Amino acid sequence: MDLNYSEDEAAFRNQVRTWLEASIPPHLKEKVATYQELDREDLLTWHRILAKKGWVAPSWPVQWGGTDWNAVQRYIFEEECGAAGAPPLVPFGLAMCAPVLIQFGSEQQKKRFLPRIYHGEDFWCQGYSEPGSGSDLASLKTRAERRSDRYVVNGQKIWTTMGHFADWIFCLVRTDFGTAIRQEGISFLLIDMKSPGISVRPLILMDGGHEVNEVFFDNVEVPAENLVHEEGKGWTVAKFLLGHERLNTGRVGASKRELASLKRFAAARQRNGRPLTEDRRFADKLAELEIDLMALEITNLRFLDQLRGGKPPGAGVSMLKIRGTEIQQRLTELAMEAAGAQAVRVSDAEGPEAQFAARLGPRYCNFRKTSIYAGSNEIQRNIMAKMMLGL
Repeated sequence: MDLNYSEDEAAFRNQVRTWLEASIPPHLKEKVATYQELDREDLLTWHRILAKKGWVAPSWPVQWGGTDWNAVQRYIFEEECGAAGAPPLVPFGLAMCAPVLIQFGSEQQKKRFLPRIYHGEDFWCQGYSEPGSGSDLASLKTRAERRSDRYVVNGQKIWTTMGHFADWIFCLVRTDFGTAIRQEGISFLLIDMKSPGISVRPLILMDGGHEVNEVFFDNVEVPAENLVHEEGKGWTVAKFLLGHERLNTGRVGASKRELASLKRFAAARQRNGRPLTEDRRFADKLAELEIDLMALEITNLRFLDQLRGGKPPGAGVSMLKIRGTEIQQRLTELAMEAAGAQAVRVSDAEGPEAQFAARLGPRYCNFRKTSIYAGSNEIQRNIMAKMMLGL
């Protein structure tokens, strides 16, 4: 097993790092570093910069704009983006809908949607979860009835991230209501968010932010040509989408950057007249977190070495999601401890340090979700138990 990068891989990392340092707009880098909210234009600005460079969709086939990078190069790119403080790329179009279209879409669908996704001309969101149908996705109830050349959709989706920004939504809907097997009779539709009958209602979270929404469908007409794959075979599409590349869910690069930021912040804080980093109890927690992050990075490198040898990572890659999200949550917990009473959202916080501290409370609340989304950590453990231990 080789856990080192080759000379070519190290050179590629330097190339990416140099370009990122010169290309991330300073105001966006500042927003990311200080945990400020990114709006639609912020997200699309960075998307379009990467699209112009040709790096916005590394895993796509070259004919649609992919880079032809191997798995190690794609991992290095993601890690360097996180370490540099680049804004996130919204995954719903680039990393979710697009791979589905590449795998299952018609040529007409690919030509219509892929270039617009690539260039950031359409903003996408995901219509999976419903009230009572989260982890048990096959129990969804949103109906789509075929009427001639279109479907009529009725129902509700919930926790729709960035649905208030979206131009399009990809949805799982039920097209067969009589099947005894719940996974059958589900279809995958692409729906224009400007269609009559769609309404979006915000869900204001405990951190005060508007990130997720409820989406309601009231007799929404969808052209039948927007069906992806076959009618009633949407579960096949859904499984493909949910299993598409978990290697970067650990966010090692971003967590390393945030750990360094936490160290600087804690060093400037005082406890009993001394820097917080000299407090033994806090320093122990900080050291334990750093060790766990180093272990996660080594685990990532083990999977990368498997990919170099042409071996898929298998179910074990779920541990990256589990440990990565747990570390992300612990980072927010230690930051809250460091900030103390200042870690509350107040409008009159004065000075950069106080303003930074005031954003830590909302961030802590928001990061409770990391162990739930993209397949909850409990589900990831079940996958490993079944596939690796035979339980």
